[in-house]
This record gives sequence, structure tokens and C-alpha cells, in this order.
Amino acid sequence: MQKYFAEFLGTFWLVFGGCGSAVLAAAFPELGIGFAGVSLAFGLTVLTGAYAFGHISGGHFNPAVSLGLLVGGRFSGKELLPYIVAQVIGAIAAAATLYLIASGKAGFDAAAGGFASNGYGEHSPGGYALTAALMIEVVLTAFFLIIIMGATDKRAPQGFAPIAIGLALTLIHLISIPVTNTSVNPARSTGVALFQGGWAIEQLWLFWLAPLVGGALGAWIYRTVLGTKD
Repeated sequence: MQKYFAEFLGTFWLVFGGCGSAVLAAAFPELGIGFAGVSLAFGLTVLTGAYAFGHISGGHFNPAVSLGLLVGGRFSGKELLPYIVAQVIGAIAAAATLYLIASGKAGFDAAAGGFASNGYGEHSPGGYALTAALMIEVVLTAFFLIIIMGATDKRAPQGFAPIAIGLALTLIHLISIPVTNTSVNPARSTGVALFQGGWAIEQLWLFWLAPLVGGALGAWIYRTVLGTKD
């Protein structure tokens, strides 16, 4: 249960910190916090969460990472479902907490503002279509798993994996916030979509499908091309 609770807390921290920076801080342009600041916030949540909980659960905080590590031979299949359940519950709890806080400001409207949800078409920050959203989520999640597996490979320098992973997630957000508002994490997408309550739920299927496919693909590439036989 320690592992599952660590995944719950780590995912809570990821969603609350990353989406919180988008919903709360970025609402005040005079603070100078744009999508670069939100990108950094997501990277920092993964970095700090990995150091805090990685030694307990492995620090997945993301169903696509758990599935990818299973495909990559780094994770047990019998723990996949409990990890995903803990991650999704953590994301929902974080979104609920964020919703309660954001509701304390007059005029707050999660449905109208999007509540940091992921979307495509008219709900893409840059107006990108479904095909573009699908492609970028698959490609970036695949590279995220390649980086995770490479940084945690026994041949890599030890102790620096959270830094590499946190910087990778920062870069991923810098690339894809204009396209989908960046998911690469089905749990993160689910938590805020439930409180947006409209189009985000209708489009949520893509932000499960694409990250899971991308995560599995990236892990398979690393295992078969870059990994060692043992």
C-alpha cells in the first residue's frame, strides 16, 4: 500500500502543481507567468515528486509511464491496474482541491475557462486539429518513455534521473501547450476534465489513447533498440 499511496501523492502533486500554475498563477498576466512558467511548473513537480516518492513506488505518476515500463520490462503486470487507479484518484483529488481554491475568486468558471483541460480543434489553444493532437501526444509520450528508460538505465549516471525526466517534461510542455495544452498523462487529463464538465470529457478519449500508445511505443523502442539483453 505504500507504493500505491506514493503514486497517489505524486500524481496529486503533479496535477495540483502543474495545473494549479495554469489555473491560478497564469490567470494574472501581470505576474509574467505564461506557458513557459506552466511548463516549468510541470517539470518541477515531476522532479521533486520523483526524489520524494521514487524510492518507494518508482515515481510513475502517469498511466502511460506505468504501461510503458511494463512493455519495457521494468514493471510488473500485476501492479499495473492498482497503480493506474491510484494515479487517477490522485489526479481527481488534486483537481477537486484546485477547483475549491479557484472557486474562491469571483467570476471563476471552470467550464468557460477550460480549467487547464486538454483539447483539440476549437478547444486546442492554437486551434490544432485532431490529427495534429494525436500525433504530437503519441510522439512526445514515446520520447518521454525513451528518456525515462534511458535515464534510469543501470548504465546511466546514478542519481540524476529525476533531473533529466523533469527537464524532459518541461520541454514537452513548451512544445505542445499550443497544440493540446499538453497531456502525455491520462490521469492528469482526467482529473481536470471532470471539473470542466463539458467538451473536455467528450475529448478525453484522445488523451487516454494517444499517451498510452506513445508510452508503449517508446518503451518498446528503447527495449529492443537501446536496451541490454539482461
